[in-house]
Formats: sequence, C-alpha cells, structure tokens
Amino acid sequence: MLSVWTIGFLAVSTLTAAAAPSDYAGAAACTACHAAQASGQTKSAHASALFHAGDHPLAGAFGKGGRFGRPPAYRFEFFSTDGALHARIRDSSDVMELPMEWAFGAGRKAVTFVTRVNKDWYVEHSASWYPALNNWAATPGQGDIRPASLAQAAGALYPIRDPATGVAGCFECHSTGPVFFGAESQVTVGETGVHCEACHGAGAAHVKKPARGNIVNPAKLSAAQLNEFCGRCHRPPAVPGAVTDWTQAWNVRHEPVYLSQSVCFRRSGGKVSCLTCHDPHEPATTKPAAFYNAVCTQCHAADVCRQPQPANCIDCHMPLVSPQAPLRFTNHWIGVYGDGAKLKPVR
Repeated sequence: MLSVWTIGFLAVSTLTAAAAPSDYAGAAACTACHAAQASGQTKSAHASALFHAGDHPLAGAFGKGGRFGRPPAYRFEFFSTDGALHARIRDSSDVMELPMEWAFGAGRKAVTFVTRVNKDWYVEHSASWYPALNNWAATPGQGDIRPASLAQAAGALYPIRDPATGVAGCFECHSTGPVFFGAESQVTVGETGVHCEACHGAGAAHVKKPARGNIVNPAKLSAAQLNEFCGRCHRPPAVPGAVTDWTQAWNVRHEPVYLSQSVCFRRSGGKVSCLTCHDPHEPATTKPAAFYNAVCTQCHAADVCRQPQPANCIDCHMPLVSPQAPLRFTNHWIGVYGDGAKLKPVR
C-alpha cells in the first residue's frame, strides 16, 4: 500500500528534466540580485522540504529515546549515534536496526523518513515525527497496515525509478535541480529543499547574463496553467474522465485538485489562482486573516456574510480537514459548506 503522504512521484518537473547540473546556479547566486525574495523564501516550508536526517532542524528531538509501537507486537526505539539517526525494531524474538537517512518535510506538520535498502528499493519508515505530539506516530498511509514480519513493520518499500510509484519523484519534488542515483542507487540531489530554480528553472545562464528571456517567471502563467504548474508536486487537477473520491479526507491536501472545483476559481475569469493568496517567496502562515478577508472582498461585498461576527472568511469557506490527528489541511474547494460538512461544499 502506498503512503498517501508521499506524493512527489506523481509529477517530474519539466524544468529540471532536460537541464544538467552545470545549468544551475544555486539559491545563493540568486540572492545577489533578489535578496528580499530569497530571504523570505528560505523561511518557507518549501525551503525545508528535505534534509539529511541528522541535519534537520528538529534532529535534536528525533533521537531522544522516543518509542513507538506498531500492532500486533512490534516495538520501535529511536536514537542518534555520531549525528546519525537510527531506528531499532523488535518483535518477540528478533531485532532489526535501520539508519534513517533522509528526512522529508519541514516539520510544520510531520517529518517522514526514507532510507536506501539496496540498489532496487528505498523504504519509507513506518514511524514519522509529529511536532504537535512531540513524539513518534504512524506515518500517514501506514497506520492501518498490519505487518506480518519485522521487515514489513519497518515501512513501505518504493522502487527507485518506477514512473508511477518510484522514489525518484519524491526526491525531485523535495529538492532543487537534477536528481541522480549512483551505481548502488545512492541518491544525489542538487540542493536539498525547494528553492529558486525549482520554480524558475535552471538559472546559470540568467546569472551570467540577466535577461527576462532566459529565466522562467511563473507569474506570467494563466490561473489554469499555474494550477497545473504547482500541481507538478502538489498534484494537478484531474484529467477529463478521471474520478476523484471527494469523500476521502486525505485528498484534501492536494490543493490544485480542490481549487479547480471552486466556483471562485472557475468563474473568476482567471483572477483567482494560487498566487492570489500565496506569495511563493514567504511562508504560507505569514499573512494575517485580514489579508485573506481583503482578497475575498475584492469580489464579494463585505456585508454578504450571514455570520453576525465572522472572524475570517476561511474558517467557513475553506474549512480545516483532519484525516489523521494531529494533521489538519485547508480545503481549497472554496464554497458554502453545510453544518458539520468539511469535504465538499453544498454550493
């Protein structure tokens, strides 16, 4: 069973697929001319999407003797040795020890770990770190699996380059620049985390001779194109004929899919896009509620709300959905929701 948390394999960036490592300048080179944008972007969750496990900002918490149990009788211990994080897994008779090599996620919601098993497979560990719990819990998508062996208890296996489920896409969406696998499938990424050139394309030529024609500017895309663009990693809107299960709470985290269903998106004439609310050069949590309210009132009269004292538009029209405690995701299907409904609006 594939984890619904790991969705990077769904799309490979067309910006990086044809570029060589030498075509990339690195985020530091972009800072020379775009200091304000680069400074804000480094504080975003995108910039912290991938780390070597021992380098993660939360690494000090990972190895402090945490424990985790997995039914029917598997026990996990986590510890650090010389800066390297390890998981020790036991059942009634055997023990397995695995390094935890790569940490996926900034840690705003959770951090999931991936390790190379051999030249054919990587494992997504069955335990993730949840800052809100200050503890380990089941990796999303793996909580309902009942393993039949110690090896299965360790986590879910992913092939290296399978176009549908390969781990290569996970690294591509959590890093910047080309992703390479060595002779033994050890992975090398250009930059850990999502930085400037993940969205603007390889920038070495632009750094050498700055011009509008030799760099990608996503702001010039139409709303529909931008939804596809961001959907390369956040999952694009469904193709005609495809069926989306709107009753599956986990699907809410695929923002472009849900935004594409919104009346606000479909009837705005291209005025509503990802960039309407989100500045890609700063953390998503930077803007106050008043900012988003002002965005809504550009099209909707301020007195249209039927609530006597609304705190903000988002609470009602983009409700938070919790597919698994303590995770909560904003539903980007902007609409009018019935009492207690959070997955699909009534209009």
